[in-house]
Amino acid sequence: MKLVVTGGAGFIGSNFVHRTLAAHPDWKLLVVDKLTYAGNLKNLEAALQSDRCEFVQMDICGPAVGDLLRGSDAVVHFAAESHVDRSIEDAAAFVRTNVEGTHNLVQASRQAAVPRFIHVSTDEVYGSLGEDGQFTEESPLQPNSPYAATKAASDLLVLAYVRTHKFPGIVTRCSNNYGPYQFPEKFVPLMIAQAMAGKRLPVYGKGANVRDWLHVSDHCDAIEAVLAQGRCGEVYNIGGGREMRNIDVAHLILRRLGLPETLIEFVKDRPGHDLRYAISCEKLSGETGWQAKISFEEGLQQAIDWYRNNQAWLDDVRSGAYRDYFDRHYSKRESTFAG
Repeated sequence: MKLVVTGGAGFIGSNFVHRTLAAHPDWKLLVVDKLTYAGNLKNLEAALQSDRCEFVQMDICGPAVGDLLRGSDAVVHFAAESHVDRSIEDAAAFVRTNVEGTHNLVQASRQAAVPRFIHVSTDEVYGSLGEDGQFTEESPLQPNSPYAATKAASDLLVLAYVRTHKFPGIVTRCSNNYGPYQFPEKFVPLMIAQAMAGKRLPVYGKGANVRDWLHVSDHCDAIEAVLAQGRCGEVYNIGGGREMRNIDVAHLILRRLGLPETLIEFVKDRPGHDLRYAISCEKLSGETGWQAKISFEEGLQQAIDWYRNNQAWLDDVRSGAYRDYFDRHYSKRESTFAG
């Protein structure tokens, strides 16, 4: 199989690349990434040593992306602007990448007759839950942030092309991911990085917001299950089945690191902050047999250990030095994947 992975230098995408190469020794992967601030080619350093994995720096909004899709068996589309706080400050990049970029990629995939297209989305498109219940694939879309609105729009574009053009698209919606290579603007790595540096841990409001935590490796396994068994035109929710308040996650991280809870600093809540997410995975489990395997306690310890053991990676990300890696190693390469 020849697989095109967009956004593959990001957090979830790079984990998917590593796991797919290890699980399928006869597959070839082409990673396409614009390398915005959250794209880090060092995430793929080991994968790119393989002759089965190539990298091309490219904007999915550009016309050249179609040239890379010829002869591919599937596209797994991770590429997105994803940080809610940044979308509140300025949503323009989110509209361009998440909506226009997805549309461009769908059109290019149609022209290249790609037989399978997995669009990776988020449970944030459903909005906020009260104290009870779970999101299902039938829940109405009620996005509350510009980020979530652009992801909802891109979901609907993919599904509209399925209905109108018989496009072979599938949408997945995941809960909050955590694990290796996650950019330290997101909650779990931010808390870990701040704690390891002995700095304050900023928690919005009183930390009462509840999230369903999903380890990135379980998410990648779910995407592979959808790639193999998912039905075109369907939506599949992917959740970890572990709800926790943000304040409890922060406390747990501090306990694991042997640090006092006095390091927590409550900061002004962000606008439109969803109170609670929880997600039902019954459809995915029933159709593919997938189940989340990693408990939050186990996965969080793995994440803490990873950041401890990869301090140089963390330092490079926080200083911005990681952005020079592409120019030193890959800027002159051209892809031979297409065709």
